[in-house]
Amino acid sequence: MRSFAEYNPIAVTLYFILVTGVTMFVSDPIFTAVSFLGAVLFTLMRGGEGQLKRHIFSLILFFITALVNPLVSHNGVTVLFFINDNPITLEAVIYGCFNALMIVTVLYWFSAFSGIMDSDKLLYVFGAFSPKVALVLSMALRYIPLFSERQKRVRSAQTAVGLYKDGNVPDRVRGGVRVFSIMTTWALEKGIVTADSMSARGYGQGRRSRFTPFRFYFCDFLLIIISVIATAVSVWLTADHKFVFYPALQFPSVTVTNLLGYAAYGTLVLFPVINDLKEEIRWRYLRSKI
Repeated sequence: MRSFAEYNPIAVTLYFILVTGVTMFVSDPIFTAVSFLGAVLFTLMRGGEGQLKRHIFSLILFFITALVNPLVSHNGVTVLFFINDNPITLEAVIYGCFNALMIVTVLYWFSAFSGIMDSDKLLYVFGAFSPKVALVLSMALRYIPLFSERQKRVRSAQTAVGLYKDGNVPDRVRGGVRVFSIMTTWALEKGIVTADSMSARGYGQGRRSRFTPFRFYFCDFLLIIISVIATAVSVWLTADHKFVFYPALQFPSVTVTNLLGYAAYGTLVLFPVINDLKEEIRWRYLRSKI
């Protein structure tokens, strides 16, 4: 067994696509709540810097997004109160909370995905489907730090000769425009040099080969199979379990089939947490034997 971050990037990408796809496109509060629980637990388990800021931002975003819907949409039969003769309904409030929770949950999953998938893994995934996209992405990722470093050097040089001043807003604007013009010229020149270099080295003249440090293991195939089957089973078994928000709230009856579908999705969502927790327990056990 390996930690979830050490699985093959293709298997990990497919997992995140399926989990977030169900969260975004299946209008079911239970799915959203289960997905939110799994995303938060996975984020807490991975740790890292900025945890408190991320949770505070998610909480603020939830309340802001939840308040927008009842202020804009006045559908629903259960009126709570009026604001400027506009009714605030219970149905609109609950639907706003549902949408807010969905958005926050997806952002948590995207944050987890970006924390696991570095540039090498992204290039490996895109290279498997489209080598041209992988090439463009690799060049873009390479130019970002180069552009930032070059910008600092240009700004320092402009400041040294007295052309860049930040004493007031007009001076900052003029200096920023001058630096941006220099950086645009440098980027275009760098692009031409890169294209000439690739052409001189015979790019596009024959079949390309590529090196990848990632390999498929049995656990990677197992993750793909579990992801696909769990998603299909959960959506299929809960297809008739529909929540109605407008014009009045209608909660469908829960059956054994629906519970099995939710259990399948819960297993899928909690897979990274269970996998990493198992590895952590195993690692501590082995250390205690030393």
